[in-house]
This record gives sequence, structure tokens and C-alpha cells, in this order.
Amino acid sequence: MKSRRRTPRLTTCFDDLADAIRAWARGWLPTEAAAAELLISHRAWLEREDFLQVAVEVRWEPFGGGEVAAVDFAAAAGAVQGVLPCSDGERQVLLVAASIAEGIPVDLREAALCMDAANAARAAQAVCHAAGRRVQVVAEAGR
Repeated sequence: MKSRRRTPRLTTCFDDLADAIRAWARGWLPTEAAAAELLISHRAWLEREDFLQVAVEVRWEPFGGGEVAAVDFAAAAGAVQGVLPCSDGERQVLLVAASIAEGIPVDLREAALCMDAANAARAAQAVCHAAGRRVQVVAEAGR
């Protein structure tokens, strides 16, 4: 049976989409799970229909008995280079996630300069997760 791109409208809420992405990333290398968690914690991309059409495929997983949502990080990284309008910070969060998941080059200096404290903390946590280190990174208020 052929998979087709579907939107999360077929799920009931953001949390269902997040669970479906986690189900897809489960069992993969820590890099895919780290990149998926960065997207989930950022939220903004997963709430955009245009992004979901380009980069997310929701399908039924017969062995797990539920939906999985596969993220095509290469397609997502390509789409933010002119196709999907976004802020510089949103672009950099997605590019960092794509770099972690797929090895797509990212300019860390530009990423650091464009991200606010919360997104920089999320990205740092994702890098640590990909390295096999579960840490909690907290952005200090007012800094």
C-alpha cells in the first residue's frame, strides 16, 4: 500500500502529532529523536499547514498499531530556503534540526545570532541529546 502525504488534521490535536512523530523517531538513532524533539518543543513549524504538506507524512504503522508522522528533514531544510516564509529564528531552528537529523550543513554562528534564548536552549538540548547526553538546558530570564 502506497503512503501519501496527509495533514495532521486527521489527528485530533498538536499532542497527537507530537506523539506520532515520537513514534516514528523511536528506535532510530539518537540524532533523529533529538531533531524530532527540537521540532516538537519549538511547536511553530508543526502548527503550519504549509510545512506539514512539504515535510511530514502521517501514516498508519501496522506493527505499532497507531499513526506515525515521518519528518523529511531534507525537504524541510530545502523549503525554508525561499519556499516557506518564516523568521530568521524559525529558519535556524529548523536548519539545526535538519543538521542533527540528516547532516545538512548549518552555519552555527548565524543560528546563534538569530535564535532567542528559549530556542537557543532547545537547540543546545537537542545537540546534547544527539550526543547521547540527556541534559536539561534552561535559558535564564532576561539574558
